[in-house]
This record gives sequence, structure tokens and C-alpha cells, in this order.
Amino acid sequence: MRAFVHGLARALALSGGLVLLALVAITCVSVLGRAGLTLSTMFELPTLFAHLRPVRGDYELIELGSAVAIFAFLPWCHLTGAHARVDILSGRIPDWLDRLLTVLWDALMLVAMAIICWRLFVGMQGKISSGETTFLRQIPVWWAYAGCLAGAVGAVIVAAWVFAGHPRRWVRGSAE
Repeated sequence: MRAFVHGLARALALSGGLVLLALVAITCVSVLGRAGLTLSTMFELPTLFAHLRPVRGDYELIELGSAVAIFAFLPWCHLTGAHARVDILSGRIPDWLDRLLTVLWDALMLVAMAIICWRLFVGMQGKISSGETTFLRQIPVWWAYAGCLAGAVGAVIVAAWVFAGHPRRWVRGSAE
């Protein structure tokens, strides 16, 4: 089970990274295309970027892709404990209480991700039934919901696995 959870989280994180790389490429092409148009019209000279054109609907693509990438990173972030954590009390409270708080936060993460996953599914169904699309590119909005839902389902699986492993560690007081 450990290999499955780690593989799932890693695959989602890598796919989120690929989405981010695509978004960076879209942004660069769009910016360079705008610069090329500006330079070629200002100086009436062929420029290096004169053949590039701004990407139509780049803001829509960035908006949808960013949401998908964020949800793709959530499982890996939770699995590796990379969430932001405020350690104001951790040095001042007993070890058993610190472990108990960790179990509590992991339980809350599981509940929060389950609710987010459920609401994403409901929202996706609404977008499918309404047929809503983006303004310029006419991309069905539910596609982004589906991408986010994949990451959210992965996050629920990872959160359940992390939470299920904590009672053992809480009693033993040892790390994974």
C-alpha cells in the first residue's frame, strides 16, 4: 500500500509539474509574441520574435492550468509534510501532546480534503450540465474541475493513508 500511495502522489506531482511547464511556455510565447508585434510595428523591422503571436486566451489557460497544478501538488505536499506549519508550541509542549496534535491536524486534513473532493465533484456535474465554457477559447470549464478532482481524490487517498499510520506512531512515538 505504501508503494501505491507514494507512486500516486509522485505521479500527480509530476503531472502538476508538466502542467506548470506548459503554462510557463504559454506565458513566454504570449509575452514574446506581444513584444515581437510591438517591436515590428514600432520600427518596421523584422525582429527575432516577429513570427510569434500572443496566445489567444492565455489568461484562461493560465487560470485553468494553475488550479489543476495546485491540486496535483497537494498529495505530495501532504505526504512529505511540506505544508506550512507554525511551530510556536512544539518546543514547549510534551512530545506526546505534539504527536496528538499532529494526529488531530491529519484528521482535519482528511475531512477537509474529503469535503473539497465532494464539492468539486458536485461543481463538475453542474458545469457539465450547464455546458459552461471559457470566453475566448471555448474550453469546457468542467475539464479543469476534472483535473482538480483527480488531484483531490489523490489527496484524500494520501490523507487517509497518513492518518491511518498515525495511531501506531502516536503510541510508539516514532516516525514512519
